[in-house]
This record gives sequence, C-alpha cells and structure tokens, in this order.
Amino acid sequence: MTNIIKGKSSEKIIPIEINYKKKEKILSIKFSNYTNYTLSAEYLRVSSPSAEVQTHNPETRKFIPGKKYVAISDIEKVGNYAIRIIFNDGHDTGIFSWDYLYELSTNYEKIWKQYLDGIEKKNLSRELG
Repeated sequence: MTNIIKGKSSEKIIPIEINYKKKEKILSIKFSNYTNYTLSAEYLRVSSPSAEVQTHNPETRKFIPGKKYVAISDIEKVGNYAIRIIFNDGHDTGIFSWDYLYELSTNYEKIWKQYLDGIEKKNLSRELG
C-alpha cells in the first residue's frame, strides 16, 4: 500500500488520505468529512478527466474498452488541488482534482452504470482485445 497524501481537514471537502493498494488495484480515499471510498484503477482510467475520455458534451463521451486489468503505475500530487494518475497502459494526462475525485466517489454507481451501459451499447468489452 502506498500512502499518497495525508493531511488535515478543512472546510472544503478534500482528501485527507489517499492510498493505493497495488495488489487489489484499488485507490482508497478518506475525505475531510470522514467518508471513505475505494475506487478501482479501471474505474479511474475509464473516468479520466483527460480529453481522451471526456468531451465537452456528455452525449459524445468516449467509452474506453479493454481496461479491466489496468493498474496504476504512479500518482503525483499536483499542487494542493489534485493528483495526476499514471496508468500502466501509458495513459498519464488525467488530472484528478479533489472535487472530481469526490464526484467520482459519491456518484460511483451512476457513473459506473453509465460506463457499462455505454460500452454494451457500442458492443465493446472491458476485457482486452
């Protein structure tokens, strides 16, 4: 387990502890409101805020298949507002702000369902190939 950030809470909801569990490919986040979430590397990869995944229009969102087994290679802190996650498939352009991490955490079921529905609709697979 790698401890990425550990800090004090503030009025704004921010991560006060982020740990990556390499074996499970899970990012564990504790927020300043003392809520805890675990997010898989796959979920973070397919939800990356980078232009490769996101577009300006939710209707044209790109669905990235074949990421079921993706892992996180490294995590870099970006100032006091975000982390940059580097994935083992070479993707390294997503800057995950504290607000976006909280949104991904609190809206996990909705976002994950949209992804699963989207790849199914396009006849894509979570598996490689």
